[in-house]
Amino acid sequence: MARERWTDVLLGSTSDLDRAVVDFFAALMEQVGTQRERQARRDSWQGFQDKRKDWLQELTTALRAPQETPAPAAPTPAAFSVDSKLELVGDDVVENKIIASRIALTVLEDVAAEFDALRLRLRTLETADMAPTDGLRPETVSLRLVESWLKVGLSRDDLQMAVEPLQRALASVLQSAYQAANKVLADEGVQAQQEMRVRVARTGGGTTGGYGDSGQSGGLASHALEQSRQAVHSGRSGFVPSGAPAYAGTPMGPFDAAATPLLRARQRAQGVMVQLRRLLAPAMRGLDFAQAPPASAALAHALAAHRVQADVYYSTMGAIVEDYSPAAVVQLAGAVRERSAEFKKKAETDSEKAIIEVVALMFQSILSEDRIPSAVRVWFARLQVPVLRVALAEPEFFSNINHPARKLIDRMGAVALGFDSASITGSALETEVRRIVQVIEQYPETGRRVFQLVHDEFEKFLAKHLTEKQSTSQLVSVAQQVEQRETLAIKYTIELRTMLNDMPVRDEVREFLFKTWAEVLALSAVRHGAQHAETVSFKRTAADLVWASSAKPNRTERAQVIQALPDILHRLREGLAMVGVEGEAQDAQIKALTDTLAEAFLSKTANIPLEHIEAMARRLANVEEFLGDAVLGELPLDAEHIEMMTGIDASAIHVIADNGAPVDEAMVAWAQELALGNWFTLDHSGASCQVQYAWHSQHKQLHLFVSTDGISYLIQLRRLGAYLQSGLLVARDDEGLTTRATRDALAKLDANPERLLG
Repeated sequence: MARERWTDVLLGSTSDLDRAVVDFFAALMEQVGTQRERQARRDSWQGFQDKRKDWLQELTTALRAPQETPAPAAPTPAAFSVDSKLELVGDDVVENKIIASRIALTVLEDVAAEFDALRLRLRTLETADMAPTDGLRPETVSLRLVESWLKVGLSRDDLQMAVEPLQRALASVLQSAYQAANKVLADEGVQAQQEMRVRVARTGGGTTGGYGDSGQSGGLASHALEQSRQAVHSGRSGFVPSGAPAYAGTPMGPFDAAATPLLRARQRAQGVMVQLRRLLAPAMRGLDFAQAPPASAALAHALAAHRVQADVYYSTMGAIVEDYSPAAVVQLAGAVRERSAEFKKKAETDSEKAIIEVVALMFQSILSEDRIPSAVRVWFARLQVPVLRVALAEPEFFSNINHPARKLIDRMGAVALGFDSASITGSALETEVRRIVQVIEQYPETGRRVFQLVHDEFEKFLAKHLTEKQSTSQLVSVAQQVEQRETLAIKYTIELRTMLNDMPVRDEVREFLFKTWAEVLALSAVRHGAQHAETVSFKRTAADLVWASSAKPNRTERAQVIQALPDILHRLREGLAMVGVEGEAQDAQIKALTDTLAEAFLSKTANIPLEHIEAMARRLANVEEFLGDAVLGELPLDAEHIEMMTGIDASAIHVIADNGAPVDEAMVAWAQELALGNWFTLDHSGASCQVQYAWHSQHKQLHLFVSTDGISYLIQLRRLGAYLQSGLLVARDDEGLTTRATRDALAKLDANPERLLG
């Protein structure tokens, strides 16, 4: 009955999904943009309108499929071998699963509590946990949605464009469906999990009455840790074998087979969040995870008193803090524990006690992270109370890996990872961390807003700070110019093709304009500016060349060509010289063009009206207003080129260009998601070194890494993807400081569960 009720509610709400997409495209049509962008939006909107009914019908059919999927039998060795070979899975299937996985991860943040309750109730009735492909799982619904979209001929690009409003609508629909199914079972007396104290209590070597398969020992935290270890193992091997345990409620299992390490890390992190939220849920029963009630009076008073005492407390530790000694970290860790004990005495509810304890355990873990310099950890210690305030007001902190407070701590920790205390003390980075902490302490009541604000400011700081060295700044300037030039060349070529599409222009002239003159326009625009007199002159030359090479049926027009030709040829030679075409190569190009012009004199083909030429000249003069996005190919860049353009010694610069080697597109996408400031281990030319990701170009075609000894590595996008794919570039921290801290908190609660509420 519960499954049938779930299906009925879901099928009755497909119109909500449809409306979300319709509203999205309607709003998109109202946005400003270039002509090309507006046309692309119209095409997407029209495509959806044409296939809309088919999609809804296909989606309804897919969701009406049986919702109960039997648990898979243990695979035979032969079956395991076949299932684990990634090459047997088609690219489309993999891409579908990746998209569905991302949708499911987002949806799960909203529906985890209701889904978990339903899963536990059904396990009581069905004597087995849900299979990984059970139709009730958010990941299965997400996959069916994606597959139905693509099956009727809608594009994957349009789906990715509309994915945010679609997943928001799906979360709302699934929440209603899970609530309805839970009500059916609750009315029949089928209860969900036991109270918190039952779930965390353990007997020596016995099983719990909480989450876990029959015969599995340990509490919920133990189960989370075991699943984390399995996920880490599967992440290293690149797939999850059929039948292997996965994070309950998260799309691990079949979905991470072709995922990048970054995506798998996010999945593991979300899995940890889900497990922590489950652990806390009974103590926070009835609590809105998005907006909690105010803290109890005694606790609120204690938190307010701490703010007054904070400056006094830290000033008494001035001598220790100033030298950032390890002793300061030890003392601060003790202070964290003492403050938490005092706060718990003031707490009046189980939820407050649980939140205080978990935050305290997280910060104990952060302060014990010896890979982060003590000079940074002493400032992290001061974030405990502000984070506690946020967690009390927004329990979402325990389920959302993208909560601003988590993101800020993770980013600062990841950036500091490659330094020691000596090198970071007194640096601009340490100063910025100190400033951020002080800002947060000054505005304790603003919650997530202040964390988001300083996070954004920190990102801006990094973008500037990482390229402040003169040598790095010069290299970045050259790389920017190279990419800008290549981008403009492609865009100018596209626009010239559009302009000449309906004009009777000789092929020789077309090829010259597309392949050579577009480069001239691009370089001049980069070097002088798009509206500089020289660039404008080169734009006019393109229009004049088209006019001169068209048929000239009367004597007057021929005379005009003869009169204008010397100036046209002079400007052509200037442009060719600017892009390095000189000597015999230049003479050959000019001869080919003059031969074409000579043939045009006596040509009987249709001529090009002068008004068309003038319209072309006007559009070229302001062509930048019409330029859309362009996809860059291989950029012409090497160390010698850099040295020539900047005059700097290029011996400390390694240019790692695209060599045409095949690379998985997922790895290329991963390369474009790397966060500035993060540290990596790079293996290049047989040597290994620690490098920091310092800069990427506007279109992310060029990426700069800088080692601790000042060596720069400028890597083209696809080669960067290949390095990530082959393990030549490995992140020093692919998990995040707060995720590790949460995992450590689960471990400590597993060892001593009574401390959560005690």
